[in-house]
Amino acid sequence: MDKSSTIRPGSLDKNMTVTALEGEWEWHSPKEKPMAVLGFAWLESEGLYRRLPAHPSETLPPAVDMLADCTAGGQIRFRTNASRIAVRAILGGSPNMYHMPGTGQNGFDVYLGEPGEERYVGTVRFEPHQAAYASLLVDGSPPEGLRTVTINFPLYQSVQEVEVGLSPGAEVAEAVFPQPGRLVFYGTSITQGGCASRPGMSYPQQIGRSLCREVINLGFSGNGKGEPELARIIREIERVDALVLDYESNCTLEGYLSTLEPFIRLYREKNPLTPILVSTKIRYAKEAIQPSLTELRIRKRDFAREVVERLTAEGDANLYWCDGGNHLGERFDECTVDGVHPTDLGFARMAEGIGQHLAGILGIVRK
Repeated sequence: MDKSSTIRPGSLDKNMTVTALEGEWEWHSPKEKPMAVLGFAWLESEGLYRRLPAHPSETLPPAVDMLADCTAGGQIRFRTNASRIAVRAILGGSPNMYHMPGTGQNGFDVYLGEPGEERYVGTVRFEPHQAAYASLLVDGSPPEGLRTVTINFPLYQSVQEVEVGLSPGAEVAEAVFPQPGRLVFYGTSITQGGCASRPGMSYPQQIGRSLCREVINLGFSGNGKGEPELARIIREIERVDALVLDYESNCTLEGYLSTLEPFIRLYREKNPLTPILVSTKIRYAKEAIQPSLTELRIRKRDFAREVVERLTAEGDANLYWCDGGNHLGERFDECTVDGVHPTDLGFARMAEGIGQHLAGILGIVRK
């Protein structure tokens, strides 16, 4: 008997099937109250799902300008008594990464619950070739009263349009964070979320949930390199509770040594009291067979610690450092997709390590 050489799991397992969105829906723009869009510091002035200003005062490196269209860190938040929730979206392209699930690159996921108590309940489903889709996120029993809904934007794609679908007649109300401050993360592809299986698993989003703060994700894949132009743009973001600098792995040794202190000093010109946490890079799997990689990581780590200690001695009381080499634990080699970019396990460990430092800095007692 002839057998097809192509295995199609969706035809064999209903849990892997992509189906058309059915039923009646009321569609809402998340930019219109009482819904709110978070994670885009310039959304109010520019109306774009974009992580940096479209017409900045500083000239952006071309790659950073392009990556700023990726919507990592974006969220839609509201309260509703809807039993069904869906999204329909038009994105800048279809998934095209060999080592990252399309649900992380191009997908939305959803959490239900109050700040600090959110629980994941669903991820969009779409065909691999699709750059536009409508998908069910929540389908359950009607809740008693209103519950808070948090929908996370894609990590590695632009979003041109998005709408939230609710059960007809559902009530919609504002969802308010208990803390108005933001956590700003500046860094690399790992900061951006490569290669999380879905948006809510990136380490900045996990920390945001844990510490009940809005996240501004300024990870730029391969291109967050501590440029002074970025420091001058980032320092204009308002309501910042803490800034995390996690860009070391994008830099050569010379590049890191020449940018870290100037970046901190430029940011300090406008924000003299905002806590800054410098987190050094995680361990790569190849360190097990290339001792030179360990030596380079340790040299950069020690340099970052020296900068923080020296500037602290000069009077900066809100500057901190943590060793990223400890974040993944003893079996760091089992925490990545490709030896570099974390899996969800790796991101959970990073979130725990960096989150503990931020909680201590902000005086938060974690549950």
